[in-house]
Amino acid sequence: MPLLQPVDTLPRDFRPNPVSDDEAAAMFRATLNLFRLWGLTDEQAAVLLDMPVRSYRRWKGGETGRIDRDGKARLSNLMGIHKALRLIFREPQRAYQWIGKPNAAFAGRSALDIMLGGELTDLMRVRRYLDAERGGW
Repeated sequence: MPLLQPVDTLPRDFRPNPVSDDEAAAMFRATLNLFRLWGLTDEQAAVLLDMPVRSYRRWKGGETGRIDRDGKARLSNLMGIHKALRLIFREPQRAYQWIGKPNAAFAGRSALDIMLGGELTDLMRVRRYLDAERGGW
């Protein structure tokens, strides 16, 4: 058997579980609250979600459009970052503040600085770091 198999030949339990549109909409609503707790501006939030600020503001106001696969991946990583921080820090406020504090793991930059690079891989980098810190993967 080859080491890498096409996804459709994997047993059902090992196939990626796509995020439904309803789940993505729920993650977006949760992310709005998370951004508020992190103290982000609309401009910063739009960068993290890779969307124009005007679109973000419309979505924030309740006019949510279709969330594509990249958007779902971004939302999933942001929720993973939030979960990891809540597991690492007992006090929620410390978790919310951590995102903007300088960190030696990021050469003195904050996790927010890294994520504001705007690429999905920037979000993934922060999530992987936190998952490793908490002993997960």
